[in-house]
Amino acid sequence: MEKRQFFIGIIFASILSALISVGGYIYLNPNSSANSNQSFEEIQSENTRFSSFLDETEYNVPEGINFIYAAEQVTKGVVHIKAEVERDMPQGRSPFEEFFKEFHGDRSPQPRKGQSSGSGVIISPDGYIVTNNHVVDKASELEVILHDNRSYKAKVIGTDPNTDIALLKIDEKELNFVEFGNSDNAKIGEWVLAVGNPFNLTSTVTAGIVSAKARNINILNRQNQYGIESFIQTDAAVNPGNSGGALVNLSGKLIGVNTAIATPTGSYAGYSFAVPSILVKKVVNDLKEYGAVQRAVLGVQIVDINDPRLEGQDFSVNSGVYVAGTTPKSAAEEAGIKEKDIIIKISDKNITNVAELQEQIARFNPGENVEVTFLRDGKEKTVSVELKSLAKSMDVVAANTSQMLGGATFEDVSEEEMKELNLSGGSKVVEIEDGKWKDIGIKEGFIITAVDKVAIRNTEQLISTLQGTKGGVLIEGVYPDGTKEYYGMGWQ
Repeated sequence: MEKRQFFIGIIFASILSALISVGGYIYLNPNSSANSNQSFEEIQSENTRFSSFLDETEYNVPEGINFIYAAEQVTKGVVHIKAEVERDMPQGRSPFEEFFKEFHGDRSPQPRKGQSSGSGVIISPDGYIVTNNHVVDKASELEVILHDNRSYKAKVIGTDPNTDIALLKIDEKELNFVEFGNSDNAKIGEWVLAVGNPFNLTSTVTAGIVSAKARNINILNRQNQYGIESFIQTDAAVNPGNSGGALVNLSGKLIGVNTAIATPTGSYAGYSFAVPSILVKKVVNDLKEYGAVQRAVLGVQIVDINDPRLEGQDFSVNSGVYVAGTTPKSAAEEAGIKEKDIIIKISDKNITNVAELQEQIARFNPGENVEVTFLRDGKEKTVSVELKSLAKSMDVVAANTSQMLGGATFEDVSEEEMKELNLSGGSKVVEIEDGKWKDIGIKEGFIITAVDKVAIRNTEQLISTLQGTKGGVLIEGVYPDGTKEYYGMGWQ
C-alpha cells in the first residue's frame, strides 16, 4: 500500500510540475497560443525578409557614415534633361556633284533629329539649373523633368565650353535646390555621393570617396587649348546620363558637377570626374550677370615640371609649373615673368601642376590682381600680375559684343541666323579691313563654324582657338545665303 501511494505521489507531482511550466510559458509569452495554429511555412516567412538596412521603425547605418540624409536632400534638386538635337547625315559627295544636281537632286548632308539626355542640378528656387555644356550642345529643344515628373521647357542662359558648364532656366518658383559647398574643403578619402540619371534611370544615387583633386584627363583640351581641367576624381559610379549631375558631400552640399568617366568600354570602370564647385559657381555667376564668362589668363605656355619633355633639366624643386614661353603683351610678360621660370604659388595657394594653376587663375576676372610666386635660377620671386582677357583686354566681356581679331571684327551669330541656317553657333565677320582675312578671300557676313575641325560656338572660342594655333589652319563656315565655304590661312 505504501509503495502504491508513493508512486501516485510521484505521478501527481510530475503532472503538477508540467502544468506549472506550461502556465508560466503562456503567461510570459501571451502570443504563443496564437502561433500554435500557424503552419510551418507561415512561421518560416516571419523569419525571412528582403536584404535591407531599413526596417519599419528605424534606420540602420554604420556609425559615423550616413548617406541617407544627403540622398534625401539632393535627389529633389537633381533633374533629368532631354535634348533634341539635329545632326548632319553625310551622304557622300563628289567634286562633280554641283554639275549634276539638276539630274540627281541635291545630295547635301541632310539634318536628322535625335535625342540625348543627361542630368542637371537646380541651384536656386527660381529655376536656374547647372549642367554640362556637352549635354545641351547643338540642342534645338530642351526638356527638364523634375524628380516628381513635372516637365518644363528650358532656356539656355549661357554656356562655357572651356569648363564644360552650361546654365539653364525654367519658368517655376519655390523649387527644391542644392546648395553650393566649397570644393576647396573636400578631402581625399572623404565620402561623397553622385546623383543623376544614368541610362535614363532617374534619381540614382551612388557613393564613393574623393580619390584625387586637380586631375587633368585631357578631355577638354582636345577641343580647345584653353580648356580648364582641374577635376575632382571619385570612385562613385557614374555612367552615361550622369553628366551634369551632382557630386555632394554627406551634408548634401554641391562640391562638383559630374562630367566625365575614365573607361575603355564607354561605361563606368572605376573612376569619374567632376568640375569643382568653386569653378562652377564662378562660371554661373558670370553667365547670369554678363551672359559670358569673364575669362582671365596669364598669357603663358606652361607644362608640369615633371613633364617628359623637360627630362634632363636640373630643377631645385620637385613640383611646380614650368613656363615654356609668354604671349606678347600678355599679363605675364608685362609683370616680368619669363621663359624657364617655375611658378610655385598663386596668391596663397601652392601650385604643384598645370591643372591647379589653371583652376586658380580661372577664379579671377580680367583686371583683377594676383600675386604670382616663381623660381628663377633657384631664387624665389613674387610679382603682382594684373590679369587680362583672351583679347588682351581688362574690360568686361559682354555677351554678343564685337571683337577685333587680325584686321577683322567679329560678333556672335544671332539666334535668328542659327535657326535660319541650322547652326549651333558661330562667329560672324561684321567688318573686314586689309589683312589676313581679306587676303584669303573672306567677305563680310561670313560665319565661321569650325577651325581645324573644332566647332566654334562663339567669338570668344574663335579667339582662344586661333591664339593657341600656329601654322596653317582650315577655316570652315557659311554665308548668309547658305553657301558653305572653306579657306586655308597661315595664322602665326
